[in-house]
Amino acid sequence: MSRSYKRWRCLPFLLAVSAALVGVGCDDGKGTPVETVDPTLAAQGQNIFRFDTFGDESFWTDVLQMNQVIQSAVDPVTALSVGLKVDADALPAAVVAGIQDGSVSLTSPDTTIALLKLKAVVGVSGTVETIAGRDTLTHVGITCAICHSTVDDSFAKGIGKRLDGWPNVDLNPGAIIALSPALAADVKAVYNSWGPGKYDPRYNQDGLNGPQVIPPAYGLLGVHRITATGDGDDIAYWNRYVSVTQMGGHGSFMEPRTGVSVTNPPDDLVTAKLPALQEYQLSLAAPPPPPGSFDAIAAQRGAQVFAGAGQCAKCHSGPTFTDANMRLHDPSEVVSEPEPAGAPSYALRSATKKYRTAPLRGIWQHPPYFHNGSAPTLDAVVELYDTRKALGLTATQKSDLVEYLKSL
Repeated sequence: MSRSYKRWRCLPFLLAVSAALVGVGCDDGKGTPVETVDPTLAAQGQNIFRFDTFGDESFWTDVLQMNQVIQSAVDPVTALSVGLKVDADALPAAVVAGIQDGSVSLTSPDTTIALLKLKAVVGVSGTVETIAGRDTLTHVGITCAICHSTVDDSFAKGIGKRLDGWPNVDLNPGAIIALSPALAADVKAVYNSWGPGKYDPRYNQDGLNGPQVIPPAYGLLGVHRITATGDGDDIAYWNRYVSVTQMGGHGSFMEPRTGVSVTNPPDDLVTAKLPALQEYQLSLAAPPPPPGSFDAIAAQRGAQVFAGAGQCAKCHSGPTFTDANMRLHDPSEVVSEPEPAGAPSYALRSATKKYRTAPLRGIWQHPPYFHNGSAPTLDAVVELYDTRKALGLTATQKSDLVEYLKSL
């Protein structure tokens, strides 16, 4: 296998987040600067987040041949079954009516092509041309939204209004990429081992297999280390990594600490877009918990456990519930290692060789938990901490702590 092809083995479904500068506004009354967002720049970034491929069609089309796969075999039912989402606001009234009355077939790939033509498939960009009287998908690429956006299911399961920044926990990147006829059987086996909501953003660089949960891209304002391992000092660092080394966008990324050096010619379609992309991501607030989703009285008690007996606030500190701006943690300090199924330490594959304390706002929304998804529920998170840290929490304390976490 050539080095250039090996570089692209990994499914470029975006893990983390991306791009440039935040402003600094007034202080919070305690002398601490409050970071703010430029709404004009963020508006530009929204379009990049949702629709810009950075030229990665050259990978998804020319290398993986996914346009042919979609044209011949991916109907809407199949697409929805692997976690792809449809933006209901992009659907004309006639299409909505056709889906409702059954006159628009959800078992025909032609309908998928029509949805791509409408720019209705979240995170997937297609060029559709009429060839021999038939709409034909000639090019296809992906955008940030494929992993870091979902929908509210207000029309049907997988069809609704966009929820940018929410991790698509239903997305099965491996199953999607394994459809490519360009991949060898052993590579397809790795992809198919990942499952929904997981992706390994280093597999195509180091050849090791240890899928990570797709993280949220919301609640990042004021957090300077935005990946699980704290690589880079801002979102732009990781956006460049993902857009170039994972998506296949045109540009360059170099990281001496990991030995990664990738340049995708012929032009740079990434760098100029990073500031606006980051600004939009920083504008995405963590979603509040749904009404009635937690016991408010128990949550009040749980806040005391969080700050006291649970020892959570030692690391999950401040308004963003993370100490990531001040320090990172050795793998020996965290409860999420050893990795499941004998996978290699994810931290040791990174530039920092450490882990960041995860922010907790909106944690109710994105199970499973920890970087590797080793805790399926918040109850499992608390139980694991109690066991590994020998906290000695009572059943009531653990239950109250879970209610508090659900309230964040």
